[in-house]
Amino acid sequence: MLRSIDPSNGDELATYPELDAAGVEAAVERAWASRHAWRDAGLDLRAAILRSVAGVLRAEKPRFAALMTSEMGKPIVEAEAEVEKCAWTATWIADNAARLLADEPVESTATKSYVRFQPLGVILAVMPWNFPFWQAFRAALPALAAGNTMLLKHSSNVPQCALAIEDVFREAGVPKGVFQTLLIGPGAIEGIVADHRVAGVTLTGSEAAGMQVAAAAGKALKKSVLELGGSDPFIVLEDADVKAAATVACRARNQNNGQSCIAAKRFIVAEPIAKEFEERFTAAVAALKVGDPKDRANQVGPLARADLVDDLERQVKESVKKGARVLTGGKRLDGNGGYFFEPTVLTDVRPGMPVYNEETFGPVAAVIRVRDAEEALRVANDTEFGLGSSVWTKDVERGEMMAERIEAGLVFVNGMVASDARLPFGGVKRSGYGRELSSYGIREFTNIQTVWVGPAKT
Repeated sequence: MLRSIDPSNGDELATYPELDAAGVEAAVERAWASRHAWRDAGLDLRAAILRSVAGVLRAEKPRFAALMTSEMGKPIVEAEAEVEKCAWTATWIADNAARLLADEPVESTATKSYVRFQPLGVILAVMPWNFPFWQAFRAALPALAAGNTMLLKHSSNVPQCALAIEDVFREAGVPKGVFQTLLIGPGAIEGIVADHRVAGVTLTGSEAAGMQVAAAAGKALKKSVLELGGSDPFIVLEDADVKAAATVACRARNQNNGQSCIAAKRFIVAEPIAKEFEERFTAAVAALKVGDPKDRANQVGPLARADLVDDLERQVKESVKKGARVLTGGKRLDGNGGYFFEPTVLTDVRPGMPVYNEETFGPVAAVIRVRDAEEALRVANDTEFGLGSSVWTKDVERGEMMAERIEAGLVFVNGMVASDARLPFGGVKRSGYGRELSSYGIREFTNIQTVWVGPAKT
């Protein structure tokens, strides 16, 4: 049974039975049976339907935003922005898919040769709860535009969002079988990946989930894309605009209640400006309004589950025991049965502390003082993760040179890390592999086919 819980008060919103084996089989067969018709429908029709997806999202934005807020605790203003981002991306992909998937001529010994991008077929998407609309649409829109069909296995704690996403595609005119939500638990994933009718799998989630899905995909010789965790460095050099950096740092750490793989988590600050940064950053974090995410005045809501509060509390307590100092926050917030944790800033953070070594998935920031840019780079790369990162300096050329040495899939100079349909998104090391969005993402689940037409040139 899948349970939808309001994390602001612990109330049960709805329950859903898991799809049985016969139901899964029927869904996979529908996806398989519809793949050729969807591929052969052509890019123009697929693009038109994606534009309709954008229209449905915008028309029902209040309902979808409220659903995210009640089911996983996202502040309502951010939930509305998430729906709009999905709609904008649907339109952008619709407008650019023909260019991104166009045949690419290549000079060779042939009279004519080119590269063609063909859909692989049925793709399984295993998606998380923290951006319940965006991450599902981020995976689905490029794959569908390329001509694939998709099965969505969403996180078990957001079943209402999962069903609503299927409704969006159906209302937009996506043919039966092309996009389906499967209300199943994690135990059913390996069997679906192994099914000969499924061509590939994309997962956004934890390292543990990523390793399990990658192993299943490897065993079945299936294409996989993994977007996993992050412990993103936010480097502030001695010549940075400290006021601007501290302002963005507060948002970068606490957006989505701190539950984002690309949230800034380790704030690596040059010693000459560390005191000023800490003061400004701490004041901004302490001023955040925490409470019911349905209230538009509140900026930070609850964590999505009770166990996430427990884990965050452990990380903070163990780090303090090892010498970290709390500048603000540091405790869970009890009351009303909700899953709240105070927005927190820790300083004097060093290797060996959980907030240094582990991913913190909640509103907890770790400040690490360094002597100079060289030490900042060493600390930034001293992690098993490699997803996002940012560098703050008034010398842009210096920032770009730093970016070249940072081991991460994304580096933002003087800006907050964010996903954008126009740019590839993904990581290295234990943050996963493959890319979403842009030309790189839309081609991930395609057969990159070489076509050689003779006779050969003499």
